[in-house]
Amino acid sequence: MIVILIGYMASGKSTIGKILAEKLHYDFIDLDSYIESNEGISVQNIFKNKGEIYFRKLETLFLNEIIDTKNNVILSLGGGTPCYGKNMSIIQNASHVKSFYLKASISFLVNRLKTRKSKRPLIAHLETEDELTEFIGKHLFERAPYYEQANFKISIDNKSRNKIAKEIVSYLT
Repeated sequence: MIVILIGYMASGKSTIGKILAEKLHYDFIDLDSYIESNEGISVQNIFKNKGEIYFRKLETLFLNEIIDTKNNVILSLGGGTPCYGKNMSIIQNASHVKSFYLKASISFLVNRLKTRKSKRPLIAHLETEDELTEFIGKHLFERAPYYEQANFKISIDNKSRNKIAKEIVSYLT
């Protein structure tokens, strides 16, 4: 089985993914790291040198590769991955894949991201908390129809990482 974690940036996909991998004795793959490893270049430099369309094609290529060739894996996707191309169809049509949307409120995400903006190129330019709130709200509105297609939705606001991981495991057993 492959367990895929979907959600907005700072929803804890990588952190929860590592905990799940340990609990289930699965491998953990972060799609962005997988792309960087295979391409020998950072995601940031792929965007800068080759553009977003090239990056999105790589996401689909490597998402397919992982689903077709790996097993017993927890896969953390980038926040935009489900929203491009046929990526959600690829996920939904794979019989050995279970997808989980780590669903967070706008205020929860703002609180997590407001002190880490500089590490997130997508939001680094936003100067005020109001701008950040508006940006996240708009983005979530656009992305929610894709995220909501996940097999399971896990509300993560104010839950510990371990509680979220246990909740996911309960859906798998």
